[in-house]
Amino acid sequence: MREALKEAKKAWEKNEVPIGAVVVMDDKIVGRGHNLRISSKSALGHAELMAIQKANRKTGDWRLDNAEIYVTLEPCPMCAGAILQSRIKKVYYGAKDPKAGSVDSLISLYEVKGYNHHPEVVSGVLEEECSAVLKEFFKQLRNQTKKE
Repeated sequence: MREALKEAKKAWEKNEVPIGAVVVMDDKIVGRGHNLRISSKSALGHAELMAIQKANRKTGDWRLDNAEIYVTLEPCPMCAGAILQSRIKKVYYGAKDPKAGSVDSLISLYEVKGYNHHPEVVSGVLEEECSAVLKEFFKQLRNQTKKE
């Protein structure tokens, strides 16, 4: 998760919402990503999608059966779906997302019957640190807005 936090800080440096993700296979990072929605001008610029795409390229396969993903914020429905579709076996996330979380908070996408794959989920990994990065980013953003 510490590597995912490093990715989140890269996003912050680009004035993006600081969310980071890493995909791990055989104890090696095969994909890294951080939010790039603003700079890429794309709704698809989520940290998880960036990390999954890099892992796909590195492994040469769309299936990431033996992979785990570490994300600083609970995945949204799009990212939870991408994790499901890529067949990642385990999801670790830090902070809950009460507005868009689709692993535990709003819906548990992985508990929907009918899917042929159900990744294991571990929540609350370095939760305080992951949450603090987001809170500080938005506090700083609000302060900048007040000054303008």
